[in-house]
Amino acid sequence: MKRTPVNPWDWSLNLGYNQAEMIQGGTRQLICAGQTAVDATGAPQHPGDMRAQISLALDNLEAVLSDAEMDLSNIIRLGVYATDVDEALKNFDLMGTRFGPHKVAPPMTLLGVTRLAVPGLLFEIEATAMA
Repeated sequence: MKRTPVNPWDWSLNLGYNQAEMIQGGTRQLICAGQTAVDATGAPQHPGDMRAQISLALDNLEAVLSDAEMDLSNIIRLGVYATDVDEALKNFDLMGTRFGPHKVAPPMTLLGVTRLAVPGLLFEIEATAMA
C-alpha cells in the first residue's frame, strides 16, 4: 500500500494529521466501530479521566487492528469524538506517541459531543484501515 500525503496547507501537520492521503495498492479494508475506554466485558473504565480514557481507547483500537493482522500504520482515516474537546486536545500527545513510531498521520476529524453512548465515557475513536 502506498500513501501520498495531500496538504495544500501545512497547519494540520502540527496537530498530527494530513488534510488528505492518496491510497494506492491496498487490497483489504477494515472499518472499525468506535473504540472507547471499556474493559473486555464492556464496562466503562477511568471515570472522569480523559487521559486514561484516550489511552485505553487506543489500546482497544490496537487490539481490533491486531485481530485483523493490522496495526496503527494501516489506518487511513480517523473519527474522534470527545465530550470536552479542549481536554482531549491537551492529551493528544498520546496520539502522537502511538502513531509517531509508525510514521503516519491519517486524515482525522475531531468532534465535540454532549455525550457518548455509554454515560461516563469521554472519548471515542473510530478508524478505517487498509492493507
